[in-house]
Amino acid sequence: MGKDKGGSRTSEKKGKQADRYEPSPILDDFAIHSEGRPPKLDRGFYEKELARLQVELVKMQYWIKAVGYRLIVLFEGRDAAGKGGTIKRIVEPLNPRGCNVVALGTPSDTQKTQWYFQRYVPHFPSAGEIVVFDRSWYNRAGVERVMEFCTPEEVQEFLQSCPAFERMLVCSGITLIKYWFSVSDEEQEARFRSRIEDPTRRWKLSPMDLESRDRWVEFSRAKDDMFAHTNIPEAPWYTVEADDKRRARLNCIRHLLSKVPYEDMTPPAIKLRPRRSGGDYRRPPLNEQFFVPNAYP
Repeated sequence: MGKDKGGSRTSEKKGKQADRYEPSPILDDFAIHSEGRPPKLDRGFYEKELARLQVELVKMQYWIKAVGYRLIVLFEGRDAAGKGGTIKRIVEPLNPRGCNVVALGTPSDTQKTQWYFQRYVPHFPSAGEIVVFDRSWYNRAGVERVMEFCTPEEVQEFLQSCPAFERMLVCSGITLIKYWFSVSDEEQEARFRSRIEDPTRRWKLSPMDLESRDRWVEFSRAKDDMFAHTNIPEAPWYTVEADDKRRARLNCIRHLLSKVPYEDMTPPAIKLRPRRSGGDYRRPPLNEQFFVPNAYP
C-alpha cells in the first residue's frame, strides 16, 4: 500500500520522490520502522524547534494586529491525519482574542436551505485577526460527497463555485492558506487502534471515522477531483506529509510563517515599578473562605 492515493503527485518526479518513504505497518508512535523510512523525529529536537517556531508565531500575530492583516488558515485531510494536533500547536502561544479556531458541526435544517458558503462567512476575520478552520467548506467535496449527504449536482456546483468564491476572498485582501494532511492507510489504521486503546482519546473516533475507514479509495478519488478543481494560483493547496506527527507540525508551522510577510513588532520588555503600599488593607480571615484541598503536598 502506498501513500494517500489522493496525494499531490502531479508528475512522475514527485511520485518517485514520495516513494522514498515506503509505508510499513506500525502499532504506535514508538514502533520500529522498516529500513529506508526515516525514524520518528527526535523529541528533544522537536520540542526545542517547536518552542522557537511558536515565538515566531507570536511575532506574526503582533504584526497582523498592527497592520490589520486578515488571515485564514484552512486544514483538511483524512481522519486521524494530525490536523487537530497541528492546530493546537499553532494557536497555543497566540492571543485567543485575535485568533479563532472554527470547527463547525452538522448544519441545521435552516442552514441546509441557505447558500452553501453562508454559514462559513460570519467566521471570516476582521482586520488584525487570524481564523483557523478545522475542516471547512471543503466538507462538500469530501465527506458529504463520499457519504452521500449531498447530491452529485450539489458537488459539481461546489466544484465550479469554490474557485470563484476563494478568488473573491483573496481579492478582498484576505490571505487564504490551505493545507491537506496526507497520511498512509497503515498509519491511519495505527492511529485508530491507538484511540480505541486509550480511554482519554476514544471520543476522537466517531462512527463517521469508522465509516470513512471503509471508503479509503472513494475519499482518494474525491480528493483528487477536489484538487483538480480548486488548486488555484490565488489559493493553492499545500500537502503536508503527516505520517510523522512531529515532522508534520514543524513543517506546517514553518511553511505558514514563510507565507506571511510579517516583521518583528514585539513590544520591548518593560521594567516593573515597585508596587504601591496596600495602606490599611487587611485580608479577611482564612477560615471564612473555602479552599480546594491540597492533595499534592
